[in-house]
Amino acid sequence: MTRKETQSARIARVLADRIISGAIPPGARLRQDHIAVEFQASHVPVREAFRSLEAQGLAESELRRGYRVTDFDVAELREVAEMRASLEVLALRNAAPKMTRAILAEADAVTRQGDRACNVRDWEAANRHFHRLILSPCQMPRLLRSIDDLHAASARFLFAAWRRDWEARTDHDHRAILEALRKGQVDLACTVLARHVGWIGKRKPARKNATLTDTYDILG
Repeated sequence: MTRKETQSARIARVLADRIISGAIPPGARLRQDHIAVEFQASHVPVREAFRSLEAQGLAESELRRGYRVTDFDVAELREVAEMRASLEVLALRNAAPKMTRAILAEADAVTRQGDRACNVRDWEAANRHFHRLILSPCQMPRLLRSIDDLHAASARFLFAAWRRDWEARTDHDHRAILEALRKGQVDLACTVLARHVGWIGKRKPARKNATLTDTYDILG
């Protein structure tokens, strides 16, 4: 725990990682007493952590029953994808004038790191790092926090769909975005980014009652 990270923030971060990775499954109850003992904390920071998870859409409060991990479905996945497409394009348009060669070079290195990933967790970490790098220059902290929350939701879907049989693949969209930014083609970069993260919102399941894995290929 860093000096600046509060106890409640640390609890929320650890629990969020467990929920996103599937270690705590959808529908599971978050037991305040057990968590307080695990983190050697009073109930106050635990409740604050639960409220933080609720704000991220990872947990929900039930009257007289405490908190439980939220369920998710394909419709929610599409909503997340469409929200990301809109917000990330807004961030990129504001980031582009402040983009540097160093940022683009690091983003390229991170993309190659993702291509070499041997598992879904390493790929997701590299993917999230790439998006953070190209969007952070917008210097709009509230917007970036919202995008971070959506990335957490995306990761949760990704881990659920690719828990087995992970396949590494080359991310051509990341390279196209970087090439457009290098050439100052901001509109093209934004178009590729919007398609990259938003296409799942427009895709229809191949058959009735399709599963999350059937519908989820890769959400950048």
